[in-house]
Amino acid sequence: MLKKIACTIILILFVTDFIAEFMSSSKYQTVYMNTVKEDRIKQKQQDVQSKEYTIAIVSKLESIPYFKSAEEGTKEAAKDLGVKVIFTGPSIEDPDKQANVILELISRQVDAIVVSANDPFKLLPVLQEAREHNIKVITWDSDLDPTGREFLVNIVDPQIVGRHLMDALASNSHETGEFAIIAGSLAAANSNEWIKWIKKQMIENYPHMKLVDIVPSNDNLETAYAATKHILEKDPNLSGIIGLSVVAPPAAAQAVAELGKKGKVKVVGLSTPNLMRTYIKEDVSPVITLWSPQKLGYLTVVLAKNLLDGKYPYDRQVIANVGNIGVKNDIVHIGEPIDFTKENVDQYDF
Repeated sequence: MLKKIACTIILILFVTDFIAEFMSSSKYQTVYMNTVKEDRIKQKQQDVQSKEYTIAIVSKLESIPYFKSAEEGTKEAAKDLGVKVIFTGPSIEDPDKQANVILELISRQVDAIVVSANDPFKLLPVLQEAREHNIKVITWDSDLDPTGREFLVNIVDPQIVGRHLMDALASNSHETGEFAIIAGSLAAANSNEWIKWIKKQMIENYPHMKLVDIVPSNDNLETAYAATKHILEKDPNLSGIIGLSVVAPPAAAQAVAELGKKGKVKVVGLSTPNLMRTYIKEDVSPVITLWSPQKLGYLTVVLAKNLLDGKYPYDRQVIANVGNIGVKNDIVHIGEPIDFTKENVDQYDF
């Protein structure tokens, strides 16, 4: 009997010891596996954080002052954020040439392409190709059809811009008379949005004003100058011009001055203070409007990097060196337009 009890005790002790050892081993294995998993996650996060992204910023065209100013902002952001920025664009405002620029960027395996679109639809195929190569696509300054990008980065709401420009012309022409618009490209989404809101503001508030012509300049100074001379010669009753490309107001102002129509034809629109300073001081243009291209460039790079980190912009988000941004649907905007006049134009240098 004692022998059976002893054997039973020995068996119980053996089984207990085995279970304890098994549990200890399983517990160790679980802890070990969890630790390895956590380490891998941390390493992956560190790899993402330490990677130097390459962000390509594509302008409508090279060399005009507006995009040169924006480029300065992108370079500043690149330095602050530790990313590489390629700022490029076609030699002329042409969607096919812009598509070729994008194809070259795809071959360079950039991480993001941010494009100011010359056409809202013609670039969709090439940008879809970019997305198929896991390249993030967003727009800035001038939009695509929304199916072709993540979101648009814009400084000022197009409605505010359009209505503001109409008010600027009306307030300097006694709210009467005929006027013309010199746009950049008639295919560009931003120009079309501004024109839509200029017309709406005119219809709603200025019954004695009439829009008689809309002509493209393709963001070319000589083209804008020739278009203005043609309009002024064709319509001697013209009392105002709204330029919707940074080169359009200075070109229009030059033509107005040369044809002896200073004071009779008011030139307003979107341009830089440096391009318009002389014409403002000589009373050819009472006011010119824009925003900070540098700030737009800076914000664009910040939001592109955030997207690569998996972070989307949100309303009332605070961006360092920029301020609060607004987000409506998938469009980012910030601030109000700036008016440059005789009183303040010398305070700005871009």
